[in-house]
Amino acid sequence: MALSISAVVLLAIIVFLLVRKSGLKTGHAVICVLLGFYLASSSVAPTITDLTSNVAGMIGQLKF
Repeated sequence: MALSISAVVLLAIIVFLLVRKSGLKTGHAVICVLLGFYLASSSVAPTITDLTSNVAGMIGQLKF
């Protein structure tokens, strides 16, 4: 049985938990979101996309 979850959903859950449990301030989380939007429209976006895809592929190939 394969479990598939969107990276956006996973990151949103992590940020939520960091805000609730680890003391990450909401303002810091908003700044991180804005940074993500700016990075998505920059020339670095294809490199980040390739890196994320490669890491997800490596994780997907792990046998437990």
